[in-house]
Amino acid sequence: MPNPSGAANAAAGAAGAAIPPNEAPKLLWNAENIKDVAESVGINSLNEEAVKSLAQDVEYRIGQVIVESLRLMRAARRTTLTVNDVSLALRVLDAEPLYGYDSTRPLRFGEASLGPGQPLFYIEDEEVDFEKLINAPLPKVPRDTNFTAHWLAIEGVQPSIPQNPTTAESRSQDLLPKGTGANPALAALAGNDTISFNPAVKHIVSKELILYFDKIQGAILDDNPDEEVVRLRQAALGSVRDDPGLHQLAPYFINFIMDRVTHQLDDTFTLRQMMELTNALIENKTLFLDPYASSLSAPVLTCLMARKLGSDEGADSLKDQYELRQLAASLVGRIAQKYAGSNTLLRPKLTRTCLKYFLDPTKPPAVLFGAISGLVEAGGPEAIRVLVLRNLKTFDSGILQPLKEKSDGSIEYEMLVQGIVHAVASLDSKQALSISSNSSTGSESSDLKDFIGPIIAEKILRGGNPRLVKSILEARNIE
Repeated sequence: MPNPSGAANAAAGAAGAAIPPNEAPKLLWNAENIKDVAESVGINSLNEEAVKSLAQDVEYRIGQVIVESLRLMRAARRTTLTVNDVSLALRVLDAEPLYGYDSTRPLRFGEASLGPGQPLFYIEDEEVDFEKLINAPLPKVPRDTNFTAHWLAIEGVQPSIPQNPTTAESRSQDLLPKGTGANPALAALAGNDTISFNPAVKHIVSKELILYFDKIQGAILDDNPDEEVVRLRQAALGSVRDDPGLHQLAPYFINFIMDRVTHQLDDTFTLRQMMELTNALIENKTLFLDPYASSLSAPVLTCLMARKLGSDEGADSLKDQYELRQLAASLVGRIAQKYAGSNTLLRPKLTRTCLKYFLDPTKPPAVLFGAISGLVEAGGPEAIRVLVLRNLKTFDSGILQPLKEKSDGSIEYEMLVQGIVHAVASLDSKQALSISSNSSTGSESSDLKDFIGPIIAEKILRGGNPRLVKSILEARNIE
């Protein structure tokens, strides 16, 4: 680091060498300021030699401060010298800093003349119009300090109140890497410093509950057609449905269901048993499953809208797949209805997921059947009226017509059409008793075909329910 004092001495020596011996050095610092300071401390008679020596020393010290301040300014990659640079320079030179001078903006100095050759520099103050200052509106009175109480969570469920994090913040936290196996590089990129979490209290399950859990697993997954095995399987599901002491096993049952559904999509029997176990957990009145509603709906949606379930061998396998999708659709409706009170976003999320799959033309007919079945169960008739009817004509021309030409009369085509008709029929909860199929007028028939497409319209008209036709046509006015 360069030595400012050495540089100043060298500069002074060079200047002294250039000055003739008979000419005194010209001082930049006003000698009268030295006398004024001396008089302020009680020294009235100060000879000229002392004044010159003090003036030279003041110039040297000021040069030191300026050189150090400029060095700090360049180190900060700036071209404007600030008050902070001077304060830091005084600290570096082990001098007492000046208090009361602090500004993030550079000071503006004005120049005033006291006489010939006596300039006076001063800091310009900002001028404020007194009239504007008086007429300006008063600032708001700060609120008094007070304390309020709110629920962070109620039985494990976080209520949607302003004091708690919003849904966007929660979703961003869910995307952070967690657990001992999290990638530290991903955690660093996500801004998560604590990549591992060790619970303060270890979850201890009694040996009796572990034995019970193992027995339930073995009984449910036993596909032996023997009558005694079937009775044991039903007894296991009944125990899960009615036993009041399964609170500690609830997360283990849900994890077991998710694991089996994920890894055994080719086994229709296992998938159906997992749906039966899910139904038993939901029907258990003593279990509080509200915190697990989202985790519980994930395997159900998989069984509802997976592209392939079970094997492709025989018509019985295809029948089992559609029965499994219908069971999963009923479970989606029960989950949406039972846990919508504690989780307000669950039902819209399930409805939006089913609608997304239903409007995807790349999905096979079985997936479309599961999507429309889940949509009518999760969203109800109102979702069909608002979300489905206006898209049926495009669905008819883009999916049903090509599918009819390709595989007319096949089980997949008939099941898809039947599922859509069942969903549309849910608009009329009170079915007409016995009405002739010719009860709808010709104008209503043409309007219906123009609104929802000819394939579904013909099925609706064949059912002979004019009240349903009227409900469908009224949906055209919904915006």
